[in-house]
Amino acid sequence: MSSLPATKKTTLVEIQTKPGLLYVKFLGPQIGQRESPLISQEVDPYLRDAGKTLKYFIIDLQSVTFMSSMGLGICIALRHKAHAAGGKPILYGTPRELMQVITMMKIDKLYTFAKDQRELDALLA
Repeated sequence: MSSLPATKKTTLVEIQTKPGLLYVKFLGPQIGQRESPLISQEVDPYLRDAGKTLKYFIIDLQSVTFMSSMGLGICIALRHKAHAAGGKPILYGTPRELMQVITMMKIDKLYTFAKDQRELDALLA
């Protein structure tokens, strides 16, 4: 049994867990040098706790308008940890401008994308 709460909200991130699913919403609008390690510090225990039971790892970027290289780096690092635990990494609600940067940096190859709730529901079905 986990000692972590099923939901957690800080000024930078909102975390929700369900069996097999870890949902992380970045609370932007900017994810940079200051925010990245704090987000990692909040999410890492949940990834460890999920262990090999993780099926889906979702990062919700709907409220993010800018992401520095460190912000992009945290997306990559969290993705690798989730993938190692067996979770399918999904980026949800990525704004168009941010999607252009993610594609340019080839980070899009690491994730499945869901632009809206309908697409996310289909991926989780």
